Amino acid sequence: MASRPALPFDVRIMNGLASALFLGVALAALGTAVWWVAHHPSWSLGRIVVDGEVEHQSEASVRAYLAPQLRGSFLTLDLQEVKRLFETLPWVRQAVVRREFPNRLHVTLQEHEAVAWWGEVGGGKLVNRQGAVFEADPDPDEQQSQAWPELIGPEGGSDRVYALYRQLQPVLQPLGQPLSQLELGASGHWQARLAGGALIELGRGSAAELLARTERFSSTIPELTTRYGGRALEAADLRYPDGYAVRMRGVQTVTDDKAAAALAARVRKK
Repeated sequence: MASRPALPFDVRIMNGLASALFLGVALAALGTAVWWVAHHPSWSLGRIVVDGEVEHQSEASVRAYLAPQLRGSFLTLDLQEVKRLFETLPWVRQAVVRREFPNRLHVTLQEHEAVAWWGEVGGGKLVNRQGAVFEADPDPDEQQSQAWPELIGPEGGSDRVYALYRQLQPVLQPLGQPLSQLELGASGHWQARLAGGALIELGRGSAAELLARTERFSSTIPELTTRYGGRALEAADLRYPDGYAVRMRGVQTVTDDKAAAALAARVRKK
């Protein structure tokens, strides 16, 4: 069987160009069809369903806030961008977004659980249970916010301050007053304040060192308080290697030399 003669080079070029042109037109037509389908009014976003932890959010408020910012149809929405927008809402820690055909977005929210103020009470910055800072304003009638402590420290140090706060709370229980403020200064110096107003200088050091000083103090201060007729503690300085110094309300000199020596000896034995 005789082979077919090869086509001339210029004919082959023309055939190739024609095929490429046909393919380009077909792809353009397909792209246009896909774009038309994706942007057809039937694919417009119909509803945003919100569930999960929504104590501080509602579907109506979320939709009113986000709807003007959503760009595209149900099929063309960038879910990562939608997730980012949801996570800019006050109290929202994490959002999971998924499409539900034919035209719904299903959003599952996880809210921050506030445990403390970061800085001044009412300043708009809170610390969550993971030790991270977020911005939000509690409801005025939220009684729990009145009991939150103030945590103060350098930027990025909230997790460290909250971790020590949690460790100090049980150690200070013998004093009968909760810890209302804990501050880490720029120089690394720690300072605590009790709900009754007493200021406690903790000094510098690792968490283990700070806890050891505080435990030594809290285990012996009730005896000293009793000795002075149950007078309230006004201030304490725990930065001494073998003891601590205290000031009681209404007492000018806490102890004479002998009592101070005896107290220091008892503290060393602890």
